Amino acid sequence: MATRADVRRIALSLPAAEEASDHFAFSVPRNGKLKGFVWVWMERVTPKKPRVPNPGVIAVRVANLGQKDLLLTAEPAKFFTEPHYDGFPAVLVRLEAVSVADLKMLIAEAWRCQAPANLVGVPKKRAATKRPVSGGEKTTKRPRRDLP
Repeated sequence: MATRADVRRIALSLPAAEEASDHFAFSVPRNGKLKGFVWVWMERVTPKKPRVPNPGVIAVRVANLGQKDLLLTAEPAKFFTEPHYDGFPAVLVRLEAVSVADLKMLIAEAWRCQAPANLVGVPKKRAATKRPVSGGEKTTKRPRRDLP
């Protein structure tokens, strides 16, 4: 069973991670903006009333909707969603159902989804370079095949 203290410890151990001052949420700066990767679930307890924080559930960013569907299908006791998150790459995680080791992997992956490439260690894409053709090389044309 994981706790909010575990979430805080894991999230703040990641490079450049910041905790929000007004609610339980963690983000990383990218391109001058803070990008959230873990936050408390704001549950709609009463229809037409403001959402309230549910301290036993966190929302965790995932890479894409395919990964979201995979997690939701594989372990519904740990992961769930609600209509508010339809079409958005995040899953809701029941803290009482996940281990600290699982939580560490989830949060690290969520951070990778939002962190800039220089923090993640992913090299920037290089522009494609064309191989120069020297004067001595011949280029051959392939014969055209007429289609039936």
